Amino acid sequence: MAKLQGKVALVTGAGQGVGQGIAFALASEGVAVAVTGRTKAKLDATVQEIEKRGGKALAVECNVRDAASLAACVEAVVKHFGKLNILVNNAQEVPLGALNDVSDEAFAAGWESGPLASFRLMKLCHPHLKGDGNIVNFGSSAAKRWDMAGYGAYAAVKEAIRQLTRAAACEWARDGIRTNAILPLANSPAMEWWTRERPEESAAFIATVPQARVGDCEQDIGRFVVALCSDDSRYINGQSIGVDGGQALIA
Repeated sequence: MAKLQGKVALVTGAGQGVGQGIAFALASEGVAVAVTGRTKAKLDATVQEIEKRGGKALAVECNVRDAASLAACVEAVVKHFGKLNILVNNAQEVPLGALNDVSDEAFAAGWESGPLASFRLMKLCHPHLKGDGNIVNFGSSAAKRWDMAGYGAYAAVKEAIRQLTRAAACEWARDGIRTNAILPLANSPAMEWWTRERPEESAAFIATVPQARVGDCEQDIGRFVVALCSDDSRYINGQSIGVDGGQALIA
């Protein structure tokens, strides 16, 4: 039997990249997956691929920066599937640049789409996750860079998510909810943009990774999320885990 047979998951930012890879991996283990994002066509493509593989999925348009949209999303998922066992907070707008160059608007977008959205969704999903729930949040190894120039605003919002993760792990463990954060390095659209726009910087970064490669969204990052949400990891709670080929260990 699949590791997570019969579970229901909500994955934000699942129209492409890491979120999509996680959705595929969860569905392959018997999870019914609600995929959310702002672009319906991308969500529909994710759902179609999951169904083609024999899985169950639901597309829900959602703007994670809007509290009402988040509440409506959770309500729609629970109404459709009847329950919710796994929450993956993957969506994030990225405020990159030197501090003097990052606008208030860009930083606010990073905050609202990252820690604030994660905070809101965690609380909205809490009643449904009680008893046997898992929350997977997203940090970033950018916060461990020796040279933070150009990454301060992004690292700041990601570090806020890690602290919310730790608090939830302490407060909600007695409710039967485990909360962990992963720090991924994946071959996503964001990575492709970085490689294209900042080739020397990205090449130098990859050179520090012991495995000298980025992870596959489904087979590396997605499969790790499956393992983290399974009974095999039932004693892991409140952790921040680098899923980045070991780069975070030597930063």
